Amino acid sequence: MTQLHPKVQQRLDRLVARANELMALSSSPEVLANTERLSAVHRELGSATPVVQRYQDFQKKVRELDDNRSLLDGGDDELAELARAEIPELEELITAESAALLDLMLADAGDDRRNCIVEIRAGTGGDEAALFVRDLISLYQRYSVRMGWTVEPMSSVPTETGGFKEAVFTVRGTSVFHYLQFESGGHRVQRVPETETKGRVHTSAATVAVLPEVEEVEIHIDEKDLKMDTFRASGAGGQHVNKTDSAVRITHIPTGTVVACQEERSQLKNRNKAMSLLRSRIYESQQRAADAARAAERREQVGTGDRSDRVRTYNFPQDRLTDHRLNKNFPLAQIMEGKLEPIIDGLQYEQRERRIAEL
Repeated sequence: MTQLHPKVQQRLDRLVARANELMALSSSPEVLANTERLSAVHRELGSATPVVQRYQDFQKKVRELDDNRSLLDGGDDELAELARAEIPELEELITAESAALLDLMLADAGDDRRNCIVEIRAGTGGDEAALFVRDLISLYQRYSVRMGWTVEPMSSVPTETGGFKEAVFTVRGTSVFHYLQFESGGHRVQRVPETETKGRVHTSAATVAVLPEVEEVEIHIDEKDLKMDTFRASGAGGQHVNKTDSAVRITHIPTGTVVACQEERSQLKNRNKAMSLLRSRIYESQQRAADAARAAERREQVGTGDRSDRVRTYNFPQDRLTDHRLNKNFPLAQIMEGKLEPIIDGLQYEQRERRIAEL
């Protein structure tokens, strides 16, 4: 294959144009005066530059191939022979680069390079569901350690039994959303609860939502559209853990979206974290609306990451984890140690095939 897929080429051309625009922005007085915006411009430019350079190298090779082919009928036998010798190597290089550029564009699709915010909430099952939330938090913390990522708590509602009604945390590192996006959905657990005296297996559930972390410059939120309340952070059983109203609850009035953060002792830090969560939720809502519109155009259902779907069942008595999207079973004990790679690798492969089909 010596030609790029037309839609891949269109996206690469747009990326080149965007890189040129970012170069101009990075030296504009308006951006230079805004530290946060300048930082965001540099991050986006840093992400785009390696792909743009590779695309430009690819175009150079294509031009060399065209020049060599034109020499075959140019009337100079010696030059024609040299060109004929170079053409197979150039074709091989271009074919490899074409495939590499396709992979780069697929990997760069959507929000794959972003950090993410993970929200886990207990579903049916009472205290056992809350304990399952605790176990899922531990699972993602272990996986994050394996991947070299950092986990930062945002908010949580603990229970007296050691579980959590809900927990929200940020995961930061290299291409975090690319991997963790597949965790969104309904997670069901089957096991004998710690409080069960007759050894009966119970079924409980939790929901996981994975949101791409969004920069302030990407989502504009008008301050007049916000209602902010402060309150005292509370622990298990509702007792207050701080003597000041450091916890923050923010309501986005136009959408009715409500977020809260109480992990920090500083009200300002809690507000900043709550605003980060609010931006991510609004961004995700916009993305889901866009996905739904594209799905309607294609007359097909979008994605397997809808949080209402049941994506996984954890069967502890049989040491079996079933991922319902892959329709495969995995050793549960290994997965709970944070070894999610076999599942995520399979889901990434399926996602790549879908993205290629959608080009």
